[in-house]
Amino acid sequence: MSYLKFDKTLLTNLQKSLRKEILRTNKSGAYSANTITDCNTRKYHGLLVVPVPDLDDNNHVLLSSLDETVIQHGAEFNLGLHKYEDNHFSPNGHKYIREFHFDVAARTIYRVGGVILEKERIFISHDNRYLIKYTLLDAHSPTTLRLRPFLAFRSVNDLCIANNNANTGYTETENGIGMCLYNGYPTLFMQTNKRNDFSHQPDWYHGIEYPKEQERGYNYKEDLLIPGYFELSIAKGESIIFSAGTSPINTKELKALYDAELEKRTVRNSFFNSLKNAAQQFYLKRNGDYYLLAGYPWFKSRARDEFVALPGCTLAIDDIATFEKIMATALVAVNNFITGKPVEKAIYELDSPDVLLWFIRTVQQYVKATSIEQTAQLYGETVLQVISFIRKQNHPNLFLHENGLLYTNGIQTAVSWMNAVENNRPITPRTGYVVEINALWYNALKFGAEIAKARQDEYAADLIDYQSEMTRQSFCHLFWNGTYLHDYVDGDYKDWEVRPNMIFAVALPYSPLEKAQQKSIVDITTRELLTPKGLRTLSPKSPFYSPAYVGSMLERNRNYHNGPVWPWLTGAFAEAYLKIYKRSGVSFMERMLIGFESEMSELCLGTLSELHDGNPPFAGHGAMSFAMSVAEILRTLKLLETIEQSIEQTQQPQV
Repeated sequence: MSYLKFDKTLLTNLQKSLRKEILRTNKSGAYSANTITDCNTRKYHGLLVVPVPDLDDNNHVLLSSLDETVIQHGAEFNLGLHKYEDNHFSPNGHKYIREFHFDVAARTIYRVGGVILEKERIFISHDNRYLIKYTLLDAHSPTTLRLRPFLAFRSVNDLCIANNNANTGYTETENGIGMCLYNGYPTLFMQTNKRNDFSHQPDWYHGIEYPKEQERGYNYKEDLLIPGYFELSIAKGESIIFSAGTSPINTKELKALYDAELEKRTVRNSFFNSLKNAAQQFYLKRNGDYYLLAGYPWFKSRARDEFVALPGCTLAIDDIATFEKIMATALVAVNNFITGKPVEKAIYELDSPDVLLWFIRTVQQYVKATSIEQTAQLYGETVLQVISFIRKQNHPNLFLHENGLLYTNGIQTAVSWMNAVENNRPITPRTGYVVEINALWYNALKFGAEIAKARQDEYAADLIDYQSEMTRQSFCHLFWNGTYLHDYVDGDYKDWEVRPNMIFAVALPYSPLEKAQQKSIVDITTRELLTPKGLRTLSPKSPFYSPAYVGSMLERNRNYHNGPVWPWLTGAFAEAYLKIYKRSGVSFMERMLIGFESEMSELCLGTLSELHDGNPPFAGHGAMSFAMSVAEILRTLKLLETIEQSIEQTQQPQV
C-alpha cells in the first residue's frame, strides 16, 4: 500500500485533483512539476524546466507537457488534459485514470477499455533529463502509443504567444528528434528506447489557461507549439521509455539509467521519508559549488533561508557530508563579505542584517551532530571573525550600541525575514532594536565564547562573555513588557503587537530571559499564535490581523506577515515549548505534527508549502515546496526523537 495514493473518485474530481501537485528536481537547478492529473495549472509547471545561464538567471520551460494517446482498432483515446476558456477541459484524459501513486516515482495507472497502461516518471540526478516509462499491463489486441509534446521555450516568469519566429524544424537523432525554437536556448532532444515513427506536423495550440496564475492576478493564457507526434507499437508486458533532455543519449542505456536512478531515491512510505525526499530536492550543485535552494518553483539560494534550513535539510536526516559541502561554499561567501571582497558565490541577500547571526546559529547546530572541537576546527575562526566584524561596526546596516544591543534601520529596507515590500519600502517596517536579531546576537556571543574556549583563546572568550552579559541585561530591560516581548523598539516607540519573533528568545540554546519570562512567552504564543500548521505572524486580537493570503500580488504582500501561518516557525516553538515543559510537552508536540502529516497528501505531495491562511481551514499558499518549512519540521522530528531516546534510556533497569 502506497503512503501517497489516490483513487479514481478523487482523480476524476478536478476541483480536488488539480490542487494536488508533484515536484521532482535534479539537484542541479532543473525541475519537473505539474499536477497528479498531468494538467498544468501554473506557468511554472512543466515536464522539463531548466536553467539557461546564457540567457538569464531564471529557469525556462522547454517541454511543457506530453499528451499520450492509446490507439486500438483505429479508435483513439487521448490521456491528456488542458484547461481552456470558460472552464473547458480537453481532452479529458483524467477520466481514464484509475490510480495515482507517489512512492519512489510518480506512477499513474490508466484503464481504457481492455487496456491498462502504467506511466512512471523520474528526473535524472545532475542531468537535464526527464524520463517517462510506459508499461502496458494488459491489452487484448494490438496497441499503439502516440506521444504528442507541447513545447514552450520561455522563462518561467513569462508566457508563450504564437509567433512566426519559432523554429519548427528538427534534426534527427537516435530514435527521436532534436528541436530548438529560439536562439540562445539549448536543443531539446526527445527520444524513446524503441524505434518510433515521427510525424512532423507543427501547429500552435491556443489559449491554454493556468488557473493558479489567474488566482494570483497574473496573465494566465498561453499558446504552445506541438511539433507533431511520435507513434510506436507497445505489446502487453512491454515497457517504453521516453526521454526529454538537453543532450542526446544512447537509447539503449535508458532502461539501465532509469533503474539506477530509482535505486538512489528515498521511498515516500512515511511522513519522515517524504520530508527527507523533499529536503534532498533543495540540494543544488553548480560549477563545483553546493547550495540549498530556498524553495520551488521560483526561489533561488537566499542566504537567510539557506542558513535557517540547512540543519534540518541535512543534519536532521543524518547527512553531515552535504551540510559540510554546502557550508564550504557558504564559508567562502561569508568570508568574502566580511572582508569587503566580492561574494562571488550565487548566494543572494547576504548583506541582510540578520543573516550573519543565522549563519552562527547554523554552525552552532553542527555541534550536536559532531563535537565542539570539530566545529571549532572547521568553522570557529569564521564565527569569531563574524562577531568581530559586527562589534567593529563594519556591517552596513547593523550597529552595536553602548547598551550591547544591535540597532538596524528598517524604514527604507526590510531587515528581517518579514521582508514584504510595497513601492520598494517594507510593508512591516521593523526598525531599531529588533527582537529576534538581538536574541540571535546574545546567543551568538555566548556560542562565540564557547568556540573561543575550544580554540584555547581564553582572552577572546572572556571578552565575548563580558559583551554578552551587557547584552543580556539590556535585552531584558528594553524588550520585556511584563507579559511578553516587544517586537521591536525604536527610540520611544515600542511595538506591542504579539508576533512570533519573540519565541527565538526562548528557543535558542542561550536565552537572555529568566525562566518565568520564558514560560510567559511560550504560553501567550500558544494561546494566540499557534495553529495546526505553525505560528501566525500576528495575533488575531490585533486590529491589523489579515489572515488570508489571497488576491492580487499587492494584497498578498500586505497580508504576507500580518496574519498568515508559517510552518517554519514550528521548529523554534517546539524548542521553546519543550524547554519549558520538558518531557510532559512531548505528546503535545507530537499531536501538533499531525497537522503537517496531513499536508503530505494536499497541495504539493510529500512536501510542505511556504505558508497557510491564519484561520481554518488553514489553506496552503505560496511556494509549492519551501525549504525552511520542510527543514524545521524535520528538525522538530529529530528533537522529539532525541527526547524519546533519552526517556527510554532513563527507564531502562540499572544493572
